[in-house]
Amino acid sequence: MSVKSKYQPVLDLGQELNIQNGDVQEADGVLKISGTAGTQYEKNLLWDKIKEVGGEMPQDIEADIKVADESVFHRHTVKSGDTLGKIAKHYYGKANQYHAIFKANTDILDNPDVIHPGQELVIPNVS
Repeated sequence: MSVKSKYQPVLDLGQELNIQNGDVQEADGVLKISGTAGTQYEKNLLWDKIKEVGGEMPQDIEADIKVADESVFHRHTVKSGDTLGKIAKHYYGKANQYHAIFKANTDILDNPDVIHPGQELVIPNVS
């Protein structure tokens, strides 16, 4: 199995995420990939997929993934059934981080308990 075929799920995810300026080269048993993810969240998804395929410290892939918009962690379009707590749990792993999302979106939100499908929310970088 070639290294490229081994990491095909990573390449497929990159295509799904619409990674810009993508480049893939295979040389001497090492896959070299590069490109620009839209947000840090998308970059994290790619790294998670790389580790899922190649292990925690893969030796057969080199990835240079940049981020186009470092001002936010991600942008989320509200779907029916979403709450700020559910969104925070998805992106941060902790529902109680909903305050950070609310604070970053006070230009469109008046109440953390009221969001509507179709709204695009900024998911801020948190430490």
